[in-house]
Amino acid sequence: MEAKRSLLAIFLLLSFLSISTAAPTRKTGTRKPCKSMVFYFHDIIYNGHNAKNATSAIVGSPQWGNKTILTGQNHFGDLVVFDDPITLDNNLHSKPVGRAQGFYIYDKKDIFTAWLGFSFVFNSTQHKGSINFAGADPLMNKTRDISVIGGTGDFFMARGVATLMTDAFEGEVYFRLRTDINLFECW
Repeated sequence: MEAKRSLLAIFLLLSFLSISTAAPTRKTGTRKPCKSMVFYFHDIIYNGHNAKNATSAIVGSPQWGNKTILTGQNHFGDLVVFDDPITLDNNLHSKPVGRAQGFYIYDKKDIFTAWLGFSFVFNSTQHKGSINFAGADPLMNKTRDISVIGGTGDFFMARGVATLMTDAFEGEVYFRLRTDINLFECW
């Protein structure tokens, strides 16, 4: 009888141990990026007079707006498409390593903010392929994080975070964004 109790106790103990070790565990701590990069993209908005140099244009605006000047009310309702040069430094005239291509929508009346969807399309010998981004951009914050949602080529299925910082702003015509990219899934 004593042997049966001991055997039963050992069986129950092993059962409890196997249940507790089978439960999923979550890693804690800070993840390290598998790849980090910094790029600058330069946006020159078409204003009716700069067609030769413009890299972006308003393609949609609210009824009270027009397509050559950003609307009032925090530019609410403007839809802008862009094809901006990407450089490794903050000089607009540096050799581009690719293009930032996509759109932004000014999406709030009461706060100066936008929603972004774009890709970095690389054409350099250092990088081949593209990185895709999407997310809200609260423009009045010094830094803003948006999601890296995929990529092609060297960045196939990349996932991570890009931290944007407005590095220069010249009225309603030009701005430069510093983009710190940290990828947490690299193939």
